Amino acid sequence: MAVKTVRIVIEGRVQGVWFRGWTVQQAERLGIRGWVCNRRDGNVEALFSGPAGAVDEMINACRSGPPMANVTSITEHPAEPPGEDGFHVTKSGGLEF
Repeated sequence: MAVKTVRIVIEGRVQGVWFRGWTVQQAERLGIRGWVCNRRDGNVEALFSGPAGAVDEMINACRSGPPMANVTSITEHPAEPPGEDGFHVTKSGGLEF
C-alpha cells in the first residue's frame, strides 16, 4: 500500500467555523496520521499521511470542509510523515513553506 504525505494550506473562511475539529474527525475516520492548525494569516494548515487513496479523499473533503466554511483554494506540498501516530490539533501559527 502506497503511503502519501502532504502539507496543505486551506484558504477562505476557515477559522471560527469548526474546521480543525471537523478535520480531526474526518482524518480519524480515514485512518490518517498528522495534524491541523490555524495559521496567523487566517488560513488553516494540515499534514496528512496515510494510504494514498485516503489522503486524496481527505484533501477532496477539505475542498468543502464543514458546513459554515467557505474554502477558496487549497495549496498542496509534499512532506515527510509525522513522527507520531494519530491525528491532532496543534498550536496556532503553522510553519511556513
